[in-house]
Amino acid sequence: MEFRMFDSTVAPGDVPDRHGPHIVFRRRLWNKEQHSMAQHHESSRRLFLKASAATAVATWLPASSYARIMGANDRLNMAVVGTGGMGTGHTNSLVGRRGEENLDVIQVCDVYRRRLNNAMNIIGHGDGCGTMRYEDVLDNRDVDAVVIATPDHWHTKIAIEAMESGKDVYCEKPLSLTIPQALECRDAVHRTGRVLQVGPQRTSMSAFWTARQAIEDGRIGKPVWSQSSYCRNSRGGQFNWGMDPGAGPGNDPKSEHYVDWDRWLGHEHGLAEEIEWNPDHFFRFRKYFAYNGGVATDLLYHKLAPFLLAISGPDGEYPRRVVASGGRYLEKDERDIPDSFMMMVDYPTEHTVVLVSVMTNDLGVPDIIRGQYGTMKFDGGVSMHEQATWAEEFRHANRDTVKVSTTTDEEGKTVVTPPHGQAVSRLDAPGRRDHMGNFLDAIRNGDPLSCNVDLGASTMVAIKMAVESYRQDKVMLWDADSETMRPA
Repeated sequence: MEFRMFDSTVAPGDVPDRHGPHIVFRRRLWNKEQHSMAQHHESSRRLFLKASAATAVATWLPASSYARIMGANDRLNMAVVGTGGMGTGHTNSLVGRRGEENLDVIQVCDVYRRRLNNAMNIIGHGDGCGTMRYEDVLDNRDVDAVVIATPDHWHTKIAIEAMESGKDVYCEKPLSLTIPQALECRDAVHRTGRVLQVGPQRTSMSAFWTARQAIEDGRIGKPVWSQSSYCRNSRGGQFNWGMDPGAGPGNDPKSEHYVDWDRWLGHEHGLAEEIEWNPDHFFRFRKYFAYNGGVATDLLYHKLAPFLLAISGPDGEYPRRVVASGGRYLEKDERDIPDSFMMMVDYPTEHTVVLVSVMTNDLGVPDIIRGQYGTMKFDGGVSMHEQATWAEEFRHANRDTVKVSTTTDEEGKTVVTPPHGQAVSRLDAPGRRDHMGNFLDAIRNGDPLSCNVDLGASTMVAIKMAVESYRQDKVMLWDADSETMRPA
């Protein structure tokens, strides 16, 4: 396979023309009957594409790439690629599911020997269960699914190659480092018919699925703008994680201190520039744009994906215009990412999302979706608060949850309870499977994913456009026909 890689900074003219299918963006119809018809059409289209992709896979994949035939009661064999903090967490979690989920973790991979040894001890399958080469995982025909928890610049390459090896993929967020990578991964999912779950776990929270249904039902009217944030305040500086002394590429390859630095960089594949060993880049990669998008891709991706799910639907929506601002106001060490970051995304279906991430003050803004009739808040369940000027429409849309009474006061005037502007509609958010459990159910039973590749890619496009807006100090526009961004 020829894998086309792109630089992490995409400026005008840097992205070549892409050939292949283009997305046709559908304007979401607010008329309830038309919306239902459009939703039925889209569901049928997805089923057709899935069936077509599965048929196509059978005709062109070599026999060595066929997945093991999976039955609902078969043991699912998994591997974890990247066993740092997130990867070790996934490894421990999956090992804890062995009995109840009928799965096993049979192989782990990392370029740092100490982390690899630790992960091998966790899964307990002996010396042969670990490798420093992800290709060994993909060549292992006993592996059914791969969890990718590497630094961001490796996500897409491994994910595509895993799917083309007949394996399903759980890819930590963000989906990619660049927009072209995200689109290529999206296309690979549809081409191979494999299951790929992207990792923003909040998309598995029942509140956002309840919000989606409420918005479809017109309970708050047309959504117009939304807000969210992800803020922290660390005395040591955000992403200044501990570094293991003595680690590096100069050690004996069998030593626990050995790091395959060239493989981590991926410069042979065009994933990053070749540089000398730098422990700050290795242990604290989130401080550098060469490997990720900073707080935008690490934190705000968690916020935008569930908002798109609720407002635009399970496949998300591509932006129209994105602008970002901020700076390194306090954390002025070697990093090149900002400690304060604000982004605004305009969508073709005429709503705006405002996101904030500040690493020097942990008081953020609450999650709110504003509609013309009411304001949606997330407070354990989902609550919707009416706009006084649209009280009649709000109360009609929420007549099953808002009880209105009228009485006559001493002066013979009609008194409506609750008064206009004070009605609140509350919806319970029934429990859902956790994010990894949803992935397992999608593999075994074909259940819909909480964050499929379309939602993951559309989220990535908006987030990356914000990163480039900040870095280029320009408003960024999305061209839906060519699927590229450009400065305004």
